[in-house]
Amino acid sequence: MNSTQNEHNTSDDLAPRKCALDLLGQIIDRKNALDVTIERSSEYVALDKRDRAFVRMLLATCLRRMGQIDDLITFAQDRPDSLKTPIIKNILRLGITQIFFMDVPNHASVDTSVRLAQMMGMDKQKNFVNAILRKLTRDGKGRLEKQDAPRLNTPEWLLKIWIEDYGLNVAANIAKANMKEAALDITVKNKDEIDDWCKVLGASKLQTGSLRRTARGSVRELSGFEEGKWWVQDAAAAIPATLFGDIKNQHVVDMCAAPGGKTMQLAAMGANVTAIDRSAKRLKRVEENMMRIHITDKVKIETADAAVWKSKEPPKYILLDAPCSATGTIRRHPDNVYLKSQTDIERLCTIQERLLNHAAEIIADDGVIIYCTCS
Repeated sequence: MNSTQNEHNTSDDLAPRKCALDLLGQIIDRKNALDVTIERSSEYVALDKRDRAFVRMLLATCLRRMGQIDDLITFAQDRPDSLKTPIIKNILRLGITQIFFMDVPNHASVDTSVRLAQMMGMDKQKNFVNAILRKLTRDGKGRLEKQDAPRLNTPEWLLKIWIEDYGLNVAANIAKANMKEAALDITVKNKDEIDDWCKVLGASKLQTGSLRRTARGSVRELSGFEEGKWWVQDAAAAIPATLFGDIKNQHVVDMCAAPGGKTMQLAAMGANVTAIDRSAKRLKRVEENMMRIHITDKVKIETADAAVWKSKEPPKYILLDAPCSATGTIRRHPDNVYLKSQTDIERLCTIQERLLNHAAEIIADDGVIIYCTCS
């Protein structure tokens, strides 16, 4: 059994599991992003700290292992087409996640799943839930050992693209890596303080200058976060801005700025940044981040479509982190594989081409464009 969460006390109530069920439905059935769904959930916010951590881990683990979990559900059914209710299927998914991928005792996983079905007004189906989960506690381990987990947990269309691009072995390793929880990567505002914050945060220093922290916990409760000494930014995402070299006091245009990680990085490097994004709501988050980091004087925020935006003077530096499928961030955002499709990739490629062509039109003759995506 894989250990992803300490045993959770189920004797009090079903609130955490009911919350997880509601959120899973919004992600899978309504195609809402995990982070956004959690952020907007009053039910989630009302839980205590420990229950919130449990819900997040339960959802993330379920999403990472969904292919394996659905295969186990099919295996346990007498009739493969007997499961037609989305809510019951999601209850089973959460129960199976706890049985095989979390440190929750089998009896607690089964009991709370049955009670959850009853709570949702599905008395007739609770016996079905009980039968499926009890069968899996007896026979599921053997099925699990025979599964091709990387293949099952990756959409066929995406795995095909990876195989075409990188070959079978690399594609399999990517799929395998996506089943693991991502570490917390950090960019320190003042590069002279990197070693100090490495010690304070109990992190390791990467060759690129990012810090990596494997211990879990609330980001906001870590030393230095609220004071704006650092921000969360994947190590790979922190590389593009450094390719400009010395840009102190130079004007840099961040064409698709939200949520602001690269904008903060550019400003911390001493650049005067024009941060553009077509979403005023997302730019509000950028503005909040700039205030926390205390670099608002280095950043000018503009709500605009970057594909048509122009400045008075041709910019010498443009950073274009183009909208993409984000299939390179599945390890951190396991919901991505259920929110995106091959059609989305084709549509996004058209948008990327428009943005890149426009960047080439407005850049100064001796200018530099850094183009990047997280897919």
